[in-house]
Amino acid sequence: MIRVAVRTLCEFAARAGDLDHRYTPSPTSDEGREGHARVQARRGQGYEAELMLSGQCQGLSLKGRADGYHPVHNRLEEIKTHRGDLSRLSEAQKNLHWAQLRCYGALLCQQKGLPSVELALVYYDIGRDRETVTTECATADDLQQGLVALCDIYRAWAEQEAGHRTARDGSLADLRFPFADFRAGQRPLAEAVYKAVCRNRTLMLQAPTGLGKTLGTLFPALMAMPRQSLDRLFFLTARTTGRKLALDGLTLLAEGQQETLPLRVLELVAKSHACENPELACHGESCPLARGFFDRLPMAREEAVRNQGWLDQGRLRAIALNHGICPYYLGQEMARWSDLVIGDVNHYFDQSALLHALTRQNDWHVTLLIDEAHNLITRGRAMYSIELRQQRLLAVKRRAPAQLKAPLERVARQWQTLLKDPDLPAPDAPDTTTAINLTTAPQELTGALAGLVTAITEFLTDNPADAELQELMFEALGYNRLAEQFGDHSVCALSRQGRGRAVLSICNLIPADFLKPRFESARSALLFSATLTPPVYHRDLLGLPDTTGWQEVASPFASRQLRVSIPTGISTRFHDRSASLEPIGQLLVHHFRARPGNYLAYFSSFAYLNAVHDVFMRLAPDIVTWPQSPGMSQDERQRFIAHFRPGGQGIGFAVLGGVFAEGIDLPGDRLIGAFVATLGLPPFNERNETLRRRLQARFGSGYEYTYLYPGIEKVTQAAGRVIRTPSDTGEIVLIDDRFRQPDVQSLLPQWWFPVAD
Repeated sequence: MIRVAVRTLCEFAARAGDLDHRYTPSPTSDEGREGHARVQARRGQGYEAELMLSGQCQGLSLKGRADGYHPVHNRLEEIKTHRGDLSRLSEAQKNLHWAQLRCYGALLCQQKGLPSVELALVYYDIGRDRETVTTECATADDLQQGLVALCDIYRAWAEQEAGHRTARDGSLADLRFPFADFRAGQRPLAEAVYKAVCRNRTLMLQAPTGLGKTLGTLFPALMAMPRQSLDRLFFLTARTTGRKLALDGLTLLAEGQQETLPLRVLELVAKSHACENPELACHGESCPLARGFFDRLPMAREEAVRNQGWLDQGRLRAIALNHGICPYYLGQEMARWSDLVIGDVNHYFDQSALLHALTRQNDWHVTLLIDEAHNLITRGRAMYSIELRQQRLLAVKRRAPAQLKAPLERVARQWQTLLKDPDLPAPDAPDTTTAINLTTAPQELTGALAGLVTAITEFLTDNPADAELQELMFEALGYNRLAEQFGDHSVCALSRQGRGRAVLSICNLIPADFLKPRFESARSALLFSATLTPPVYHRDLLGLPDTTGWQEVASPFASRQLRVSIPTGISTRFHDRSASLEPIGQLLVHHFRARPGNYLAYFSSFAYLNAVHDVFMRLAPDIVTWPQSPGMSQDERQRFIAHFRPGGQGIGFAVLGGVFAEGIDLPGDRLIGAFVATLGLPPFNERNETLRRRLQARFGSGYEYTYLYPGIEKVTQAAGRVIRTPSDTGEIVLIDDRFRQPDVQSLLPQWWFPVAD
């Protein structure tokens, strides 16, 4: 028996017509649940909320959850939350909602033996607290006929999917490693991953770069899929290069098998990288690739599943354009039918993440493989932070159409109320960068913004090309969503950067509160990186279970490959920076003269970098240098990296924690040494001090979690550029007397230091 969720059945078999993504902001999942609860609470005694329904039809096992049923009135309800004018909802979307409700009606009649039922489609406007209800009476026979028709459409696909699943699991059970042997350290990595997946555990794996982590995690996770009856595997990364490495590793894996590997692999990319017509609105009246999208989707979907190669960005685009549909939304569709999805961490952890939504909707058993997992703390904070800018509001207000004047004026008045705070610097003060922390997100402003969102949404129905209004609407909507979830995990700050240029921000400090439910939705999760020390820091800030394991894979590198030195008498503390310039310049010259080659020198800021670079050029004008500059383009970054030629000689100056401090690979003599002129501690400012106090209150480790651990993580990542293969040799110069402290050295990779006899 093939099991399928009612919602999945309807989305597959009952959708037709255009793709229509007009600017109609939908409620968040939390807002949707709250809206459902409000409606359900009004229904009175005897009302059965969240009614589980199941049944069989045409060889399918169906399951779903109806929003509510009142036995006295024999009335089954489906509740849909929305914002703004209901007329903006397309007929195709309404038809899909009715299809879902009728399926629930058929299952209800089956389950309770009812001859008929009243169906009620309830649209609830969460902004206006208003219900719009449409009803129909349907007999059990009519509902069953409709259900049979949908199941007939889905059944052939479902049988194909079942056959694919059987072939996939059989092949993965006999999966072979593509090489004769593992790299040094790769086998224990693979064994740890396999055991964690089989035991449904969350595990942090610290493994050095160059070990082959990508293949060493994908191979055992795929092998474990049939044993654990896993539906999907998500390989998530914070960098584009991580997606390519995963696809390259899978290609090697497939080539190492005796027969074709029946595995569907999808590369998910951001909409900005996949949209063919960014200048057009995303609906059938504007974009030809949205027109008739769902009518042409079945043929495109069929071709996609028959594709013998991975569905990377290029292949997916070719299939989509062959059928005249949008590549981005074909990718969103194929996420439902792919065994392994490779994408950015935001595809699972963001507020409106597709992969997490599909996991919950379909009750999938999934495993997460999170590459370069140390980045998830910073990325998680960014996903749940936002800035609201007064300047954008005023710019729109000056040219706004008449129907938006009143809601814009209400928001502007709330801004003026906020700016009367006596602790806020005057707009003409010498320093207007100081931010003040508010105890909560201002409720009056939140209410005014909700009204503005509704007004703009209705206006954009007839004027979809107004990009400036769209940006303001998305900014307001994003702010309100986070304001409704505001707590001690975040801080709300107000600053004034000149007259009419105030900024109100919600900045997330502890991403654990948002990420924890995402980890709980997965059967198992593997987080791997070269820098996950100490484990308690990452466990606490990511919201990982208390039972999360931690394992360090022995490095394939040896201390004899690397010379680590810590010069005496140099401090890079902020108040010692000026005094450190000349000694650091001399140190760089000395090391280069002793062993000419390619080096990288890292500094905590561009100001520090430029100051040392000036001294160095005065001391050694004959040595070639190439300093990093702020805001470098992709071409400029490539030219920076191109300086590191085999056999070359010179020093690149870069910022610690920047684009050249991780994710670049310079093996052999392309890089023979690195100078790290700081502990990498974040600056001591009011924002970080607020973070320190919050982390101290929550975890009792404010200084370590705010400053020490993130700083040393940057040092380890930057210095890790030097030794990339077992044949590399090089040196690392750690420039600060604090590197001699035992608590600091304990956070550095222990293979750097020779073991005392």
